[in-house]
Amino acid sequence: MARHHGQDSRGPSQRQLRVGETVRKELSDIFTRGEFSDPDLDGVIVTIPEVRMTPDLRLATCLVMPLGGKNAENVEKALNRSAKYLRGQVSRRLTMKYMPDLRFVLDTRFDDDDRIGSLLHSPEVSRDLDAEEEGGSEN
Repeated sequence: MARHHGQDSRGPSQRQLRVGETVRKELSDIFTRGEFSDPDLDGVIVTIPEVRMTPDLRLATCLVMPLGGKNAENVEKALNRSAKYLRGQVSRRLTMKYMPDLRFVLDTRFDDDDRIGSLLHSPEVSRDLDAEEEGGSEN
């Protein structure tokens, strides 16, 4: 009987992680060596902290952030316009049965962390936490 290999709450497989890291490394190398130039990206240093692969390894979602976070939307648009070219560059460096399509999205994890931190330190949350502690000590 065949096992179900679908994605569930366990997270990405080792293969997805390994392929994602390999694609990330090659994209970073292309940007670092200056093998890719776009007028909209002149003078912009782009970091790629993570590449997430779909379970079938056909789509790579590349989390990107320009250094300093300036003009992030323009950088994202320029990279998505150049995705086919970059896919070709990466495919020359890797030996894979299928080269995944590349999709670039902004990495907002640090902004989300800051937003959550400020929410947790807001007066409303402090008030609710203090009320919960007072109610818990009565039991």
